[in-house]
Amino acid sequence: MEIIIINGVFMTLDKKSQKLLDKCREMADKPEVMGACQVMLETFEEKKKEIPEEPEQKYLEMAQNIAPADVPKILEMAMKVAKSGKIKDPEVKNAAERLIRAIG
Repeated sequence: MEIIIINGVFMTLDKKSQKLLDKCREMADKPEVMGACQVMLETFEEKKKEIPEEPEQKYLEMAQNIAPADVPKILEMAMKVAKSGKIKDPEVKNAAERLIRAIG
């Protein structure tokens, strides 16, 4: 089991999440994955009041400047949002789940 830190919050990865993250690193440059990342980040920007932690960079800036190397970090954000009990907005949750499905 691996522990990652996202925006100062510790998150434990189970085997399924770790496998997804490993697969993400292999698929990071695929257009469908990059597109899902951009959609998720744009949705997060629209709904940023629903997300408790703010990233160092604005979501829209991240979406505009996304590179394959950023995809694992974005997937980690998506997994955190998908598992969060604090975030209730269905659009935010759906955007995160779409990215997870695009990779998985």
